[in-house]
Amino acid sequence: MLSFDLARPGKTLRVLALGAHSDDIEIGAGGTILSWIASGAQVHVDWCALSAPGERADEARASAMEFLAGAKHAEIHLGEFRDGYFPAERTAVKDWVEGLKRLEKPDVVLCHQRNDAHQDHRMVCELAWNTFRDHLILEYEIPKWDGDLGQPNIYVPLTEAALARKIELLHKHFGTQRSKAWFDEETFRGLARLRGVECRERYAEAFFARKLLLK
Repeated sequence: MLSFDLARPGKTLRVLALGAHSDDIEIGAGGTILSWIASGAQVHVDWCALSAPGERADEARASAMEFLAGAKHAEIHLGEFRDGYFPAERTAVKDWVEGLKRLEKPDVVLCHQRNDAHQDHRMVCELAWNTFRDHLILEYEIPKWDGDLGQPNIYVPLTEAALARKIELLHKHFGTQRSKAWFDEETFRGLARLRGVECRERYAEAFFARKLLLK
């Protein structure tokens, strides 16, 4: 299996992370972002959660600050769109995402995967592809009741320390989610172990890459 290093010591890596809800980036790509920062790369991150109103904004901001500790530069952007209603607010949601073009041009865009069963997640993916047409886009996965996990084709190995830190921060910061049956260590660790098996590592996060340009 051929490996490509996006994050190398001393290299600048600009990341645009998009999540529909306040915990999505952490669940789907939190370990990857922790790993990129730990690699010694000069990581710049724009962290964007579209639905983070009220108490969830406090959770999102506190969580992002800890996940991004050690990044060369980090900006947190929070919206207040209503959970579950993105399709009904399509014009406003699209305008919000379009507004992200003013930010530093990213080397990689992280977003939800195209076939996610949650309507908000799918819209964020669609708008990411509409808005960032000349970028590397890696689509992450969110485990849930719908059973919509697919067959990813990109893997980022996680150390035990990175996975443990991801799980620790998820439970520390998202008190509003702890009552959900799927929100626990077994879910996050189990999926990471399965993806690790698929790429011959112990643990991994997995992504879908629709287009890659090799030179």
